[in-house]
Amino acid sequence: MFDLDGRVAIVTGASSGLGAAVARALSSAGARVALVARRHDKLAALAEQIGGAAVACDLSDPGRVGSVVPAVVEALGPPEILVNAAGNMFTTERAESEPLDAVRQTMDLNLLAPFLLAQGVFPHMRAAGRGSIVNISSISGRVGIPGIPQASYAATKAGLSGLTAELAVQWARHSIRVNTVAPGFFRSEITAPLYEGERSLEYLRRNTPLPLEGTADDIVGAVLWLTGDAGRYVTGQTIVVDGGWTAR
Repeated sequence: MFDLDGRVAIVTGASSGLGAAVARALSSAGARVALVARRHDKLAALAEQIGGAAVACDLSDPGRVGSVVPAVVEALGPPEILVNAAGNMFTTERAESEPLDAVRQTMDLNLLAPFLLAQGVFPHMRAAGRGSIVNISSISGRVGIPGIPQASYAATKAGLSGLTAELAVQWARHSIRVNTVAPGFFRSEITAPLYEGERSLEYLRRNTPLPLEGTADDIVGAVLWLTGDAGRYVTGQTIVVDGGWTAR
């Protein structure tokens, strides 16, 4: 049920963190993986390790996003899996002070790029008669996080759940499934400062019911489930993987 042998997958944000972990997992399940991010050097190293293809693209530039899918088709073939893992927080200002350029950059990368990539893979998935799109969101798209200002970031992550539900309904007739995985806190480039001091670590421990520290690998299982036949009857959902943070 988790066998992805022969399927072509696109993973964005694959130069590090969760995107890289997802790319490795999909490759281990048999998929041929196209790695997408800005940093070609890191992409190339991982692509060599897993036998995939590196596609360098700045996804925060809407004018460049359209080049990704054609490059993947040329390198590996038509994609049947898309994992939108690229995302960033471009400002830590409080909502009343977020600069407009940072808001727009956040929207372009976190929400517009996944939509444009979904449009790009749609004809290939329709032709194949199947497909799976997984958007990586965040618990900040479901609940406010005290002490960590992120209004535009949270808006984009909530927007992914709305986009997911709508695409799932529209494209279900083509057996294209669209879901979102919403991780809680785990070590990444964005969250690195939270893991540098005992006070912030204690904050995370106190608010996470499971006595574990989240890692990128804890998120990968949900993505594998949703991309393969194990999740063939699941679409339009936002799956929260947060150690119980939002269950409190």
